[in-house]
Amino acid sequence: MTKYFLRIPLLLISVSLIISGVRWMISDEPWILDQLANEERLNMTFDELFSSEKNKTLSGYLTQIYRFLGLYVVGIGTFLIAFSSEKILKLPYVRIRIFYVLGTLLIVNLILAYNWIPSSHFIYLMWAAFILFLISLYSHIKMIYYEK
Repeated sequence: MTKYFLRIPLLLISVSLIISGVRWMISDEPWILDQLANEERLNMTFDELFSSEKNKTLSGYLTQIYRFLGLYVVGIGTFLIAFSSEKILKLPYVRIRIFYVLGTLLIVNLILAYNWIPSSHFIYLMWAAFILFLISLYSHIKMIYYEK
């Protein structure tokens, strides 16, 4: 049972990363997915931002940036799925490396989100991922305790 509480949270985090990344990659205006937080950060609406002649090509640039962001988020999710197989997770040193990397990413993302986009609804998704991470980490610790 412990191995399921180790693996399933990692798979759920992976799937949510892939879904989020794909959404950023296929959306016509991906910055709208977090419109409130983005407009708060800019201190203006997107209508105001795009109305200036100087910013005529800005939407294309933002789309490009979000496509790359989506690609990297999909890549991280896919990478995590690849290293969440039952066979690989049997190796404690692999689990430890996964937890170091994933934990660091989640904590840094939360810190950056609270500093730069505190009204983002993605913060709730990050907290959900962090809770899943803690469940998986707890299972890892239990497995190490029972392996001795």
